[in-house]
Amino acid sequence: MLKKKSVDDIQVKGKRVLVRCDFNVPLKDGVITDENRLVAALPTIKKLINDGGKVILCSHLGKPKGEPKPELSLAPVAKRLSELLEKEVVFAKDDTVVGENAKKAVAEMKEGDVVLLENTRYRKEETKNIDDFSKELASLADVFVNDAFGTAHRAHCSNVGVTQFIEGDCAVGYLMQKEIEFLGNAVNNPVRPFVAILGGAKVSDKINVINNLLDKVDTLIIGGGMAYTFIKALGHEVGKSLLEADKIDYAKEMIQKAEEKGVKLLLPVDHVVAQEFKNDTPFKVVPRGGIEPDWEGLDIGPETRALYAEAVKDAKTVVWNGPMGVFEFENFAQGTMAVAKALSETDATTIIGGGDSAAAVNQLGFGDKMTHISTGGGASLEFLEGKELPGVAAADDKE
Repeated sequence: MLKKKSVDDIQVKGKRVLVRCDFNVPLKDGVITDENRLVAALPTIKKLINDGGKVILCSHLGKPKGEPKPELSLAPVAKRLSELLEKEVVFAKDDTVVGENAKKAVAEMKEGDVVLLENTRYRKEETKNIDDFSKELASLADVFVNDAFGTAHRAHCSNVGVTQFIEGDCAVGYLMQKEIEFLGNAVNNPVRPFVAILGGAKVSDKINVINNLLDKVDTLIIGGGMAYTFIKALGHEVGKSLLEADKIDYAKEMIQKAEEKGVKLLLPVDHVVAQEFKNDTPFKVVPRGGIEPDWEGLDIGPETRALYAEAVKDAKTVVWNGPMGVFEFENFAQGTMAVAKALSETDATTIIGGGDSAAAVNQLGFGDKMTHISTGGGASLEFLEGKELPGVAAADDKE
């Protein structure tokens, strides 16, 4: 069990607290179009304000590649945060992130004040985790709190490097704590039956995930584009469907591994196939093995939907990562919808692993029915692979 110091375990009154948040929000003409990440950061920020900390927020936004890009400035975030917190968030505009404005703003802080630094990726050192920038960030604060799970799988200055130079505590915020609790413990210490559902386009993206989960789950369900490599491994034709020919042997190994471990491995028994990769194209349902040469599978069929829904019914823990079909096309979203609906009706702890599955669940209106929706796509995948995430490892362990 992974236990990290959280904001509930540290004293921040009168101290300068540097908080790494995930404010990587979509912007259109300087306006934030989806503020989920800002809202998700509020509990940690409010806790630190209420405890009398001097709260210094930092985050990256987009990929400025180590140079100041005005359109990727965090200024709009400071403005919106001020409204959400109902108190002024001072924006320290420095192209060097830790410059005169930042130092001055921090020097003038009183207990409960909030300052937001400029986009950490304006500095090329950030993504290379170079000590100079880590030291500059650390010089502003006494305590560090990491609440950015979306970048936890990367070792950067603002989430890992800085922890080496901060003298006080290095803790995790509420968001990170929740991710560690749900994702980490679901995989390492699940309440059984434990079912994992994997979808998405490619087997190669999820090789280590499949391998790691086969050691842990009772049932593994596979859908999405990656299913066709498994179907081919069983000896069936897949027409023009997505196929990774170099992964067929790997798929065979995994089918065998599931058998040896006594894990139920569920693959589609029917497919919704189409003539072209678009929404308005002729489509039909065919059984496994019935995909003709000029057709391609774009979703799981009705029998498979029923089979998968049945499989999660009595589960106690379900982890889902990756859609079942091309859910951005309405005609091929039925499989993903059926799985989301089935998960919304089960009593199990349901954990959605970021990225496309999180988007699908929210878009289809089932978000509030899930126990936990991860805020990090890449990070949640690495958690499911059983890897140690640098951003998590860098926080102090709870004694």
